[in-house]
Amino acid sequence: MYDEKSTIQRIEKDIELFTKNIKEIESIKIDDNENEIIERARSYFEDTKYYLEKQDYITSFGCATYAHGLLDAIRLLHDII
Repeated sequence: MYDEKSTIQRIEKDIELFTKNIKEIESIKIDDNENEIIERARSYFEDTKYYLEKQDYITSFGCATYAHGLLDAIRLLHDII
């Protein structure tokens, strides 16, 4: 069953996790292609917050998922996870 409060809490947790994970990659050397992927992840992250504010939780969660996936790809390439 859908629970709005727990959905919002889940999205907020994803926002915290993304913020933590993006800081992990700030100190590594990345190439231009990787930088483009990171910028796309940041864009999806901003969309996550935007849609959360608009109370469009499904879109917000989808954006969070994309942001994490893109960032995880970079983290995997650099053996961070």
